[in-house]
Amino acid sequence: MFGDYSIGDLGAIFAMQGFAGLILFSVYLLMALGLAIIFGQMGVINMAHGEFMILGAYVTYLCSTFFQSYLPSLFPISFFVAMGLAFLASGAMGMLVEWGLIRFLYKRPLDTLLATWGLSLILQQAYRSIFGAREVGVELPAWLIGSVQVTDTIEVPINGLFVMAVTILITCAVALLIFRSRFGQQVRAVMANRAMAGAVGIDTEKVDRYTFGLGCGIAGVAGSAFTMIGSTGPTSGQLYIVDTFLIVVFGGAASLVGTIASAFSISQTQSTLEFFLSGSMAKVLTLLAVVGILMLRPQGLFTLKVRR
Repeated sequence: MFGDYSIGDLGAIFAMQGFAGLILFSVYLLMALGLAIIFGQMGVINMAHGEFMILGAYVTYLCSTFFQSYLPSLFPISFFVAMGLAFLASGAMGMLVEWGLIRFLYKRPLDTLLATWGLSLILQQAYRSIFGAREVGVELPAWLIGSVQVTDTIEVPINGLFVMAVTILITCAVALLIFRSRFGQQVRAVMANRAMAGAVGIDTEKVDRYTFGLGCGIAGVAGSAFTMIGSTGPTSGQLYIVDTFLIVVFGGAASLVGTIASAFSISQTQSTLEFFLSGSMAKVLTLLAVVGILMLRPQGLFTLKVRR
């Protein structure tokens, strides 16, 4: 596999694929953060998580089109507006879904899985009816186009650097929210002991709704980031949902550090293998490696000790 390349070529290849892996890592991490909050904190298996991501992507597409048509002078800042609207739209839909569906299915994981799988199919058909079956692309502002020349053989796309910066900011914000805010204390209290949290005056239903909305809102931001590296279609979210669940389980449910480490290792491995092998073979080898590690450590890379 490596015999046809010199040491210098391999170094450049690994560097380029490493940067490409960081971009993939950013999208994976944004998706996994939202899912880790929902699955890790609430125990809900949300198979429609990819559709919340695609909702954010479509909101970004609509926002970009609107600014191009009616506010061309403000088009350079359209992406920041789109990310905020994507978070609000996906978060609001998430809270609506929690109120209308999920709250009746807590502690029934199989029912939750089937219900959210049906919801994902409904949302896919809704996107197909509204936006059409063809994939759509988002035109980026001029300042996000181009690349930074690191060396003679290595270039880093500017939009990739922007996605990584957004991912770092959101990850830090989520960490502060969960571990340093009153809302985060309530979320962790409900996760640790729902009955006791309710007994001390915490509105557990309200915490559940806001937590589910937060996870879906972060998925919407992931959809905005996704528009920079791929086109958006009604079924695009399903391409990422399996990898996202794999990241959350591999990293350890409810562990922020584990989610980050898992997303990084899986994205880097997959990105590097895809250069030397086919995309499907790279996924198979990555999956086999993760399954092998989970057989030795079923709780994932990191785990939290919680009293039950």
